[in-house]
Amino acid sequence: MCNLVGNAYMRIVKGCNPGAQAMAEGSCLLRKMEISVAEAEKRTGKNAVNMQETYTVYLIETRPADSVTEGHNPVPDSLWRRYSEFELLRNYLLVTYPFIVIPPLPEKRAEFVWHKLSADNMDPDFVERRRIGLENFLLRVASHPVLSSDKIFFLFLTEVSSLLSHSSDSRLKALNATFRVKNPDKRFSELKHYSDELQSVTSQLLRVRARVADRLYGVYKVHGNYGRVFSEWSAIEKEMGDGLQSAGHHMDAYAASVDDILEEEEHYADQLKEYLFYAEAVKAVCRKHELLQYELETASQDLASKKQQQEELAAGTVRTFSFKGMTSKLFGQETPEQREAKLKVLEEQIKEGEVTVTEKTLECEEFVKNAWKDIERFKEQKDHDLREALMSYAVMQISMCKKGIQVWTNAKECFSKM
Repeated sequence: MCNLVGNAYMRIVKGCNPGAQAMAEGSCLLRKMEISVAEAEKRTGKNAVNMQETYTVYLIETRPADSVTEGHNPVPDSLWRRYSEFELLRNYLLVTYPFIVIPPLPEKRAEFVWHKLSADNMDPDFVERRRIGLENFLLRVASHPVLSSDKIFFLFLTEVSSLLSHSSDSRLKALNATFRVKNPDKRFSELKHYSDELQSVTSQLLRVRARVADRLYGVYKVHGNYGRVFSEWSAIEKEMGDGLQSAGHHMDAYAASVDDILEEEEHYADQLKEYLFYAEAVKAVCRKHELLQYELETASQDLASKKQQQEELAAGTVRTFSFKGMTSKLFGQETPEQREAKLKVLEEQIKEGEVTVTEKTLECEEFVKNAWKDIERFKEQKDHDLREALMSYAVMQISMCKKGIQVWTNAKECFSKM
C-alpha cells in the first residue's frame, strides 16, 4: 500500500506543470511545500447539540520542499482536521471557483463494497483508505495551477483557524439548482451528458468489481480448504505424507495472500471512485454555466420588454393585452406630461438593462473561456490517471494468475515425488 500511495504522490507532483493546454496563472504549491495526511485518530467529544459523539481527525503535515532537496529533514508543521472541515474547504472552492472542476473528497461512508469488507465508517481499514483519499484531495488542489494559489487553502494547511465557515451554503445551493435555459450551449450540454455516462459506467464497473472480489475471496478460501485437507491426509499416510504436507503448505500460503491482494484491489477501486465523484464536479461546472445563461436570458428578456413598452408609450398604443391597456380604456389616455415622465423612467431602465446585459454577456463569455481551459486540463488528467490505473490493475491480475499457476505447479511437483 505504501508503494501505491508513493506512486500516486509522484504522479500528481509530476502533473504540477500545467503544460501547453493548461492555465498559465497561479503556481504549483507542491513545488514549494510537501503535503501529507500522516495519520488518523479516533476521538470522543460533544457535538453542536451537546451530545457525546465519536469522530475521526486527520493529521496534516507540511514542510518546505527546498529543505528536503537540500538534505535537511526538519520537523514538519502539523495540525488536525475533521472530515467536515475538508467538506467546508471544498464547498468554499466550489463557490469561489465555479469554472473549475474541483477535485472530489473520498467517500464519507463506504460504497460498492464486497460483502466481506466492513461498511462501518469507523472501521480502521476504511479510515486508512479515507486518509489516503484526503491526502490525494489536498495534493490535487495543491497541484492545480489556480487553486494552489488560494490563500484560504494555504491557511487550511498551516493555521488552526482557516477562516472557513458555513457562509457559502446559500451560494452553494444556487450552484446546485437546475435552470431551464432557452438557448443552451451545445458544448456544455454534451459535457453534461458525458459526465452522466461516466458516472453510470464507473458505478457499473465498481459493482462488477465488488462481485468479482467476492468470487475471488471464495476461490482463495477454497485453496485454504485444500491445504487443511492435504495436511490432515498427510497425518495418516506414511509414504505420501511428506508430499501431501508440502502441497498443503503451498495451498495455505496462497490462501493467506488474499487479504493483501484485496487490499490492493480496494486501492484501485478508490481510484475509480475518485472519477465517479469527479463526474459530479464536472456537472457542477455545467450547472453554473446554466445559471449564468439563465441570468443573461432573463436580463435580455427584461430589456426587450422595456423597449417594447417604450415604443408603445411613444406611439400611444398598446399592442398587447395588459393592465395598463385596460386602465387606459376605462379612465382615458394619459396626459402628455405623464407620458413624458414615464418615458424618462423607461429610458433609465433601458440604459440600466443594457449595462446589465453587457455585463452578463461578458461574465458568461469569461466563464466559458476559463471553464473550457480547466475542462481540457481535467480531460488530460483523467485520461492519464485512468489509463495508468487500469493498466496497473491488469498487471496485478496477471501477476495474481501467475501465482495461482505457480502454486499448482509446485503442488504437482509434490504429488509427482510421492
